[in-house]
Amino acid sequence: MPTIATVFRKIAGLPEPESKTGNAPAAPAPSAAPAPSVGRPASNPWESAGAELRGQTTTVPRPAPSSTASRTPWVQHEEKKGTVVARRFGRGLLFTVLGLAVITGVRSWFIPPKAATPPPAPSATGPTYPTADAQAVAARFSRAYLGWDEAKTADRAALLAAVLPADSDTGMGWDGHGRQDVLAVQPGTVTPGTQHQARVRVDVLIRPVLPSPDGKAPAPESPARWVGLDVPVVETGGRVIVSGRPGLVGIPKSGPKGPELTIPKPDADLSAATQTVVSKFLAAYAGGGDVDAVTAPGASVPPLPDGVKFKSLDSWTADAGTGDDRTGTALVTWTIGNASISQTYRVELTRVSTADAQRWQVTAVRGGTS
Repeated sequence: MPTIATVFRKIAGLPEPESKTGNAPAAPAPSAAPAPSVGRPASNPWESAGAELRGQTTTVPRPAPSSTASRTPWVQHEEKKGTVVARRFGRGLLFTVLGLAVITGVRSWFIPPKAATPPPAPSATGPTYPTADAQAVAARFSRAYLGWDEAKTADRAALLAAVLPADSDTGMGWDGHGRQDVLAVQPGTVTPGTQHQARVRVDVLIRPVLPSPDGKAPAPESPARWVGLDVPVVETGGRVIVSGRPGLVGIPKSGPKGPELTIPKPDADLSAATQTVVSKFLAAYAGGGDVDAVTAPGASVPPLPDGVKFKSLDSWTADAGTGDDRTGTALVTWTIGNASISQTYRVELTRVSTADAQRWQVTAVRGGTS
């Protein structure tokens, strides 16, 4: 049975070693020393010593090489086809492994690279609070809660019952006297809490109706004012309802200090050249005229509603810049009924070229200064 060493020599193509039982070349026989002469008289001792020395230094003839020494020290055998295929496959496998070692690096075989750290899994967050539903319910509640009429108590109770838990007190703390009108309701910030609760800020424009001094004349109107209302709500059964009585809160009398905004630099020449164009556009914009006739081709600017009339273009300033598309700021005064009011607009212009001349026309208009 072949050993592991024999299989490896077959794969690597190495020769078989010489057998230890072969015939070793015969060692040469020692030459016989010359026999001493018999019957001769003893010679001079110096001559005897010289003859003996010559006998010891005589060259011993080399033995003829053995016929077995000229033969190859191993036996050649013709390889079988399977052995050749196995050897070639082994060599190919060996070269492949060496190639992989060069490409990947031997170090990575013994010290594998560190595994890449997976990205952190997104935190499992629950569904967000239904803000839109909470705002809608709080707005409906605020209109019914702050709008009362002692002559129509049942109407208020019915409106409140639609947004309160079943079997709730629909009076909600009102004593049933007086009258107050709600002119506008504006829901605001929703602040979620625990147990599916939240607090909704609602701004309400109210106008209390004062009683007549004699009970016969029409009641005088009091000024309207904004009040804040914090409404507690809760999500339950797939709906948002009001969970308890609200509380009135104050509203700031003025806003914070405004930031310092960058004002575009004016273009005096373009402002003077386009002021008449902008004035004609504004007159058609408010007077029910043909707006398309004073706007650029392809532009669509719907006119203002009836009742608004153009009074004057108080100022017009085109922004500095280049190109055929420019923008400017217009201060306009409108007449509405017996009153006048000034407003600000951003007007966009474009330069339209024909075979005869060039002119500026309006392409769009936006309210405000931004």
